[in-house]
Amino acid sequence: MSLLLFDTLLCGLLVALALASVLSRQLSHAVILYIAFGLLMALVWARLAAPDLALAEAAIGAGLTGALCFTALARQGQLTLSPRLSWQQRGWPALFVLLTLSGLLLALLQIPARPGPLPALVSQELADSGISHPVTAVLLNFRSWDTLLELLVLLLALLGTLQLAPAPAQQHSWALSRSWSQLLAPLIILLAGYVLWAGASQPGGAFQAGALLAAGAVVLKLNKQLSWLVWRNIWVRFFAVAGLGVFVIVALTAWLLQGVTAEPIWLRWPPEHAKYIILLIEIFATLAIAITLTLLVVAEQPETPLSLARAETAGGRGD
Repeated sequence: MSLLLFDTLLCGLLVALALASVLSRQLSHAVILYIAFGLLMALVWARLAAPDLALAEAAIGAGLTGALCFTALARQGQLTLSPRLSWQQRGWPALFVLLTLSGLLLALLQIPARPGPLPALVSQELADSGISHPVTAVLLNFRSWDTLLELLVLLLALLGTLQLAPAPAQQHSWALSRSWSQLLAPLIILLAGYVLWAGASQPGGAFQAGALLAAGAVVLKLNKQLSWLVWRNIWVRFFAVAGLGVFVIVALTAWLLQGVTAEPIWLRWPPEHAKYIILLIEIFATLAIAITLTLLVVAEQPETPLSLARAETAGGRGD
């Protein structure tokens, strides 16, 4: 009974935070409410026995996304009170949230009480996937296209962000923040490594591990402790692209090894090598996801001759 009351209160708070975030007249308050919503969503995933998703939600939904929103507000100078909105203007976002929640509730009610044929099919083919966790088997064997396209979308988002990123700025960090980040960084690396390795047999995997690494890297980067983590570093560019590149190379190799007469499986790995192929893909995907998410938050515009000329021009005008 107590857990039922807790879950009911949790759902109520989620709805209240969602409405308060879209109805807030001050953008900085809206971002704070959105971060609180992300933290509460992490608790929801924990209650649903999905600790890997809870860690990813806390790192991305509350941490990285919140940092992105605050960065955007600071650059646009919009931390002041927004103009007063009419009831109609403020009502549309609330109506959108209510319709979205109603749609989700309706979709949940349409879920059959008994599972469909897909879980049985996954269990039937699980032995040939090379791993024992069904979710990882689906994402990196049975439906590898999904993960491949996710890596492509992240890479394209990073390339687009780099075109709009500001020039490097001189900032100072607190000594206490620097010491705490140095203490937490090894723990985050160990936790991310465990989440990556555990993905073969229990909840975890590349995206969750990459999100954890990115959260720690963003803190270190903001404290000026990762000066090498910039796009102009050739190794950073290599590992940012390697997640997608290794995936494609392994897929082509698996396809070529089948021979011209075999039925092409493209993104389905040979059972005897599937475990090692998936581990290889996940390692490079983790590093690519971590670098991409980090640079999406704290990216700096590459120092090209054009950007340097613009900086000199702006400095001359300021003088």
